[in-house]
Amino acid sequence: MNKLPILISVPHAGLTIPPEVGPFNRLTSDQIIADGDEGAREIYAIKELVNEFVTTDIARAFVDMNRKENDFSEDGVVKTDTCWGVPVYKSPLSSTMIKQLLDHYYVPYHTQLTNSAGKDTMLAIDCHTMASSGPPVGPDPGAVRPMVCLSNADGTCPEEWFCLLADCLSAAFGYEVSLNKPFKGGYIIRHHSKEIPWLQLELSRDPSLSIEHKRNAVISALKEWYRTVTKS
Repeated sequence: MNKLPILISVPHAGLTIPPEVGPFNRLTSDQIIADGDEGAREIYAIKELVNEFVTTDIARAFVDMNRKENDFSEDGVVKTDTCWGVPVYKSPLSSTMIKQLLDHYYVPYHTQLTNSAGKDTMLAIDCHTMASSGPPVGPDPGAVRPMVCLSNADGTCPEEWFCLLADCLSAAFGYEVSLNKPFKGGYIIRHHSKEIPWLQLELSRDPSLSIEHKRNAVISALKEWYRTVTKS
């Protein structure tokens, strides 16, 4: 089968502590998992089905690829606290150390996204999982979240493609897809949409659907989206 002309980005599936900050880390393995996109590595394991696939082993708690390079807030590119309010480091990192993290992990990730946006790629999707209810650091603390959220940051993708993929996801999952709520779309899709169309996909970590079910539904939706787009 020909590969789908799609770029998949999975920025928050990693669990690795950068060796540069290992001595300063105070998070447990469970806290690192809780801050990241648990299940994303397995759900979006579709490298063989798409033209381009970009991910990282580095955990979101240490370098967040979906933040601006100069966002040094609590929940910024190099965090001081997890999304659950847990301090990441024993003491603040130096500006030199922060620059090393960005140079070693953040910049290469975004360079790879840019280099993957070739003429054979129609659409890029930044793929995530989300807590089933909003964490303290988030747009919706404590709120129950939908099974599927699709975002276009109000303009990172043609509206027709956006709505079509939402319909395909709804049919595949058997749930109504929430558009731009609770997430409107992060830095990755906003920044890179000047290169090709981008969307952000968030799947709830609610265990009522298995990892395998979610993966198969994503694959089905992407195939149906492409079939419909190329047919029209």
